[in-house]
Amino acid sequence: MKLGIHAYAWCSEWSNDTLDLIDRVKSLGLDFIELPLMTLESFDTKAVSKRLQEVGIEACTSTVLLNDTDITSDDPEIRRKGVEYLKNCVKATSEIGATNFSGVIYSKHVKSLNHRPTEKDWNYSSEALREVGEYAATLNINVGIEPVNRYETYLINTGAQALKLKEMIGLDNIKVHLDTYHMNIEEKDFYTATVNAGDDLMHFHLCENDRGIPGTGTVDWDGVFKGLSEINYKGYAALESFVDATDNMNTWVWRQLAPDGDTLVREGITFIKGKMKAYGLGK
Repeated sequence: MKLGIHAYAWCSEWSNDTLDLIDRVKSLGLDFIELPLMTLESFDTKAVSKRLQEVGIEACTSTVLLNDTDITSDDPEIRRKGVEYLKNCVKATSEIGATNFSGVIYSKHVKSLNHRPTEKDWNYSSEALREVGEYAATLNINVGIEPVNRYETYLINTGAQALKLKEMIGLDNIKVHLDTYHMNIEEKDFYTATVNAGDDLMHFHLCENDRGIPGTGTVDWDGVFKGLSEINYKGYAALESFVDATDNMNTWVWRQLAPDGDTLVREGITFIKGKMKAYGLGK
């Protein structure tokens, strides 16, 4: 298993001004950095690729869909714009030498509705992601569906739903991205959801139930790592915790969850590496 961290641990938006975070991740003894693609216009793929190669770590990417890129919109122009945005994300992922792109890519993040998802919603999403996935396959990129909690999406809340959408899309490079923060709300148990993802699991966010320091809350970490061990997981796993104040309050962290970001990262990494060792997932 490859252990990394999301850049949002320290920044609210990616640009060339944050390239030094790649060095910082390397200094922490981690394998990769997860880079957000929310602002593609400031994502300099040449600069990122160069720094990754110089420093000697890997990267993966992620994003969410917004109003004007919602592939479940009734407006065909918005759906088309969403497909093009996701294709551009895939292209940027390839240009930095990465192979994994994932996130809330199946519908608008935090979309308000007064009804449950319909067959039309599922079809809009699967049709759009099939086009994105086919393009991604030409670049050898895996595309991961990340279930998030009911307050952040109406469509994909569980691993089982992610697998259903993958089956509808019908492509081998469509995968699943689990996140313990969301699993803590939506799954019946962490172990079963992890094992059921099986070979389709490509990315895992390691978060405490309050997004604080892993190991200090209610997440069943033994269930998580028992499951990862049983499926012999070799993919990416990233800490995705938020402490330091930034102007990106879409993380919904309204109180101090650790003394500071460095403490959260340091103690979180120590805890996760201990679990990796205990369950035979270390190097």
